[in-house]
Amino acid sequence: MRDAYNLELDNLRAQLGDMVQLVAEAMELATRSLLHQDLETAEQVISDDVKVDDARSAAEEKAYGLLALQAPVATDLRIVVAALHAAESIERMGDLALHVAKAARRRHPEPVLPPDVRPAFERLGDVDVRLARKLERVVRGDDAEAAKSLEDDDDEVDEIHRNLFTVIMDSDWQHGVSPAVDLTLLSRFYERYADHAVSVARRMLFVVTGRMPNHSSSDV
Repeated sequence: MRDAYNLELDNLRAQLGDMVQLVAEAMELATRSLLHQDLETAEQVISDDVKVDDARSAAEEKAYGLLALQAPVATDLRIVVAALHAAESIERMGDLALHVAKAARRRHPEPVLPPDVRPAFERLGDVDVRLARKLERVVRGDDAEAAKSLEDDDDEVDEIHRNLFTVIMDSDWQHGVSPAVDLTLLSRFYERYADHAVSVARRMLFVVTGRMPNHSSSDV
């Protein structure tokens, strides 16, 4: 009986890992569509978002089933509670990638990004995808080192976001108000994606340590 229950918990974590894989791919493709005015790729991200939504529903259904039928305690209960919070945050990561893809589609065939900020958004995409790939390892296997390194990656995203805001607000900005608004929102999407990844990693560490993670802006 216990072996069967442990298998169910492993399956729940595997479902979350699959979700993270989906949102990592979504952000990778969304960034590609943004950088290269790739309408087909943007449409793919938009149409595939339902897979993330369905995966969240399936993970939550399994978690609630374990709560109702098994009455877990201690570490098992922490796994289930962390999984419920994680599923919501991972879905939000997918939504943020979706927003990036929709921005690329909305401006097509015109580029969203002026040439002088393209390198910054390329970096944002690279770091966010790297964060998500590390998060997948954390979710699937309690990789504490990967979880800790996510904090450094998140700091890098925050720095790029701040620098972009400075560029956009500078008096030398030559691209007008509408592009400034677009870029501010897009940079925020990447920042929030990273915040949610860190939030999930902290909660998965809670499963191991039994200590609640520090609250951060990513939990709101």
